[in-house]
Amino acid sequence: MSITAIFINLFALVCFMYGVYRDREKAVESLKKAAFSFFKILPTVLIIIVIIGLMLGFVPPSEISRFVGEQSGIFGVLLVGVVGSILHIPALVSFPLAASILDSGATVTAVAAFITTLTMIGMVTLPLEIKKLGKKFALLRNGLSFVIAVIIALIMGVIL
Repeated sequence: MSITAIFINLFALVCFMYGVYRDREKAVESLKKAAFSFFKILPTVLIIIVIIGLMLGFVPPSEISRFVGEQSGIFGVLLVGVVGSILHIPALVSFPLAASILDSGATVTAVAAFITTLTMIGMVTLPLEIKKLGKKFALLRNGLSFVIAVIIALIMGVIL
């Protein structure tokens, strides 16, 4: 376990213990709600992890590297950006997926584009967004979000 994971878990434990100290009933109730939420999302997370495992098992790292590696250039960043825009998966699952893609030969820029478009753009929710906010605003927001996500990815590629 990394030092970061240890720190996060210790911090969460200290916060929970403080909550128990302040109000035991609320702390226990929050723990029950957290467990309920965990078990509610667990089937979806497991299905996504299985799909990711199958994808990484059937798609060799050389192909991932070819499409989103160093030699793919801006095309790879845009490709992963489009995929991230279309997919609708929880951010919690996207980080391990991004790490797997990075380990398979993708660039930091491509992974950053994937994560940012995944969280900033909602193609699945676009019809609802159009209905509630209007077509012009929804399309403009998603378009600008895509451009900004690519810029963020390029900056991350330079920094890291």
